[in-house]
Amino acid sequence: MKKLFFWFPMTAFLLLIWMLLANAISIGQFTLGSILSLALVFASQRLRPLHGHPKKTLTILKLIFMVIVDIAYSNWVVGILILKGKKAHRTPGFINIPLDLRDPHGLAMLSCIITYTPGTVWSGLTEDDYILRLHVLNLKEESEWLYTIKNRYEANLMEIFE
Repeated sequence: MKKLFFWFPMTAFLLLIWMLLANAISIGQFTLGSILSLALVFASQRLRPLHGHPKKTLTILKLIFMVIVDIAYSNWVVGILILKGKKAHRTPGFINIPLDLRDPHGLAMLSCIITYTPGTVWSGLTEDDYILRLHVLNLKEESEWLYTIKNRYEANLMEIFE
């Protein structure tokens, strides 16, 4: 049942993308898109030996909402910093954050969240003790970033994936 759950949404999504790119609604395009999406999903199964099984749909929705709000706010803050130019007092820096999250899918989601947020870059993760090295454009308070990563993102991702 879990394999069907993966196959159907991914195939439907790829078919939708195909139909949008083709810019035509016809039986031929639908058939060709269906064949290509099924083939791509089938071929990608061998590339992913470990499948993630997220839990807690409400936590997923809460996390999505938090990330959207954080990205919008970060865009605003970075935009103001850029518009101020040399007058802006920027304090770029690195911060090390110890992570409790061990699931590879959760770590991948955390890296996406951090990378999508303007002003932050995932710089590295140690494999033995899971310490995240994060570069921040405006690092004023390390405790603020530690709280954001640990309590807002990591806690929710652990609830979803572990």
